[in-house]
Amino acid sequence: MTKVVLTSGKKKTAIARAIIRPGKGKIRINKIPLEIFEPELCRWKIMEPVILAGTEIINQIDINIDVRGGGFMGQTDAVRTALAKAISEWTDKPEIKRKFLEYDRMLLVSDARRKEPKKFGGRGARQRFQKSYR
Repeated sequence: MTKVVLTSGKKKTAIARAIIRPGKGKIRINKIPLEIFEPELCRWKIMEPVILAGTEIINQIDINIDVRGGGFMGQTDAVRTALAKAISEWTDKPEIKRKFLEYDRMLLVSDARRKEPKKFGGRGARQRFQKSYR
């Protein structure tokens, strides 16, 4: 039986789910290879955990990530968290987990902040309608 690792990452309303299987080093995000993923800034941000882990680990696995919701930067952070969690869980080496935590804690910890619900008397959670005296 082959080893399969499932992880997830969240940022705002974006949720990414990563699946790791033994393979040849292919990383796909919503069925798009990481090498041609746009925008370029997001691609470089997603590649951070891959570079930190090293090519000898990445060349032995295939990673498929499905991401939904949010904007492109929220999705990028969710993908990056799911990817780093998956690599850390796959290798099960404390030095890789320590390396990720030293570089950026958000690689292994999802951002818990969410939008505050709207309240009455205004347009949003805190904003109130303007008051007129005349």
